[in-house]
Amino acid sequence: MLHPVVLSGGSGTRLWPLSRQNQPKQFLALMGDHSLFQETVLRAHRLPGAQAPVTVCSDDHRFMVGEQLQGVGVGSGGILLEPIARNTAPAIALAALHVASRDPDALMLVMPADHLIEDEVAFREAVATARQLAETGWLVTFGIRPDYAETGYGYILRGGELAGGGFQVERFVEKPDLATAERYVAAGTYAWNSGMFLFQAQRYLEELARHAPAIAAAARAAYTQSRSDLDFIRVDAQAFGASPSDSIDYAVMEKTDRAAVVPVTCGWSDIGSWSSLWSVAERDEDGNRHEGDVISVDTKGSLVRASERRMIATLGVEDLVVIDTADATLVARKDRVQDVKTIVDTLKAAGRTEHLFHRKVYRPWGSYDSIGVGERFQVKRIVVKPGAALSLQKHAHRAEHWIVVSGVAEVTCDERVFDLRENESTYIPLGSVHRLRNRGSEPVELIEVQSGTYLGEDDIVRLEDVYGRS
Repeated sequence: MLHPVVLSGGSGTRLWPLSRQNQPKQFLALMGDHSLFQETVLRAHRLPGAQAPVTVCSDDHRFMVGEQLQGVGVGSGGILLEPIARNTAPAIALAALHVASRDPDALMLVMPADHLIEDEVAFREAVATARQLAETGWLVTFGIRPDYAETGYGYILRGGELAGGGFQVERFVEKPDLATAERYVAAGTYAWNSGMFLFQAQRYLEELARHAPAIAAAARAAYTQSRSDLDFIRVDAQAFGASPSDSIDYAVMEKTDRAAVVPVTCGWSDIGSWSSLWSVAERDEDGNRHEGDVISVDTKGSLVRASERRMIATLGVEDLVVIDTADATLVARKDRVQDVKTIVDTLKAAGRTEHLFHRKVYRPWGSYDSIGVGERFQVKRIVVKPGAALSLQKHAHRAEHWIVVSGVAEVTCDERVFDLRENESTYIPLGSVHRLRNRGSEPVELIEVQSGTYLGEDDIVRLEDVYGRS
């Protein structure tokens, strides 16, 4: 059986300020109504005979993965939580151990969560070809036929043709300079390395044990000692942390003698920068891509994305990227957006948080939006989903005022449990044990005013939590 495996560990820093550490690009709707992650699982779901997808993600994103799967009606074959990032070879090993434990003959289709594929028919045909090769023991990668010289991708040189389609891999090539990339494209025997793979789970584990035994042993120990937590699988952190951090290319594909490549043209992009998003997006007659409330005059070749909160106007500019969010705005030349990571590094060095969180932060129970901050106060707009509840908690440094603006909230404050309705308010003293719950069928929306000497999110002592965070 075919088991799709979705790798969802990326941070997407090159798409800042829209992509943040707590909500990286794979969970954003960049090209339509669905996120890149959702498009990936739907694409896999539509493949003939595909089982429910297995997802490998960080602990911080576990609830987002679960919610986005539910949002498109796709079941889960398991959500494996990486306690620490260790690159693709160990992550794929965890997934291989998981699917092999349920299906010894399992075929794995490994896909990054943040890639775009526009021609699904061509993708399906390539998967069918790769499946035939994988069933005979080949470890197959998908090579994208290049239509221009790209220096941001690795390349694959194909060797001899294989029976049933595809080619043996001659060698993998690191990201080249422009002159070398132009030579590769002209040769016609090179393909971009897509980072997608198809192979038998057991074959991958065998090759990993042969070429990278430390990774294989660490992954097996981590998975053997795993435990279930709600809908998630927590692997052992100490065992997994002992694994070397290597890519599947370096650990296995460059060393095995059974690597094959299936060339494909399927409208693929890794959406690795704002310029790559502009290049695959639908544009107007002036080469502009506008999203949101945008007015442009004498503007050409630009990507302008307005937030929900304000209009953006451009005048007499060319080849710009303008990305506006509630708390940060990026303005850059289109040919410089590969360097956005330097801004993220600057934010980290300055001890700021704009690379970590949006102003609006999503939680398993709903969301909160920090709409006002002062030296000793903070104002938040909180939305609690139907049937959801915040943890039973207390604070050491702040008190809170809650004003309900819609819905009915059940409030716990020390020994009292009571309902708070629209236009009603309550006070949560510093140190009080409290909880907010929505037992209704509609969202509860309230305004929270915090006051105190410290207002950070780490001033929360969780005593009880339905999401296992206590």
